[in-house]
Amino acid sequence: MADHDTPFFIEDTDESEISSDVAGLGNLLMTTHIPLRSDGSLETGDIRTQSIATLESLKASLEKAGSTLADVIHLTIYLTDMAERPAFNEVYCAYFKKPYPVRCAVGVSALADPQMRVEVTAMAARRKPA
Repeated sequence: MADHDTPFFIEDTDESEISSDVAGLGNLLMTTHIPLRSDGSLETGDIRTQSIATLESLKASLEKAGSTLADVIHLTIYLTDMAERPAFNEVYCAYFKKPYPVRCAVGVSALADPQMRVEVTAMAARRKPA
């Protein structure tokens, strides 16, 4: 049986990354995602395109860690332009259903890359070992 008091980390497959893809403790997972395309390149399109790429990246990481979007309990959304929140919400509602996760939207002056418009951090329950 796994030790529920010991943190675990699922490494990012990109060896240049300085962050794990997912971290967890017991059945709680934490992960942060940016608008990456499936090939690992940065999506630089509009907020809708970046939101889709970000949530697709989140979905893939959660599945790799034994979870799903339906298991997300909290989401923090970082936006470089709070006026784009309604557009993010349209995409969000295509990925999440009621009961929606607890969430917080934060306006930031910049993200890691000047072309990034959105980043999300999620907490989710892990249903099965990765």
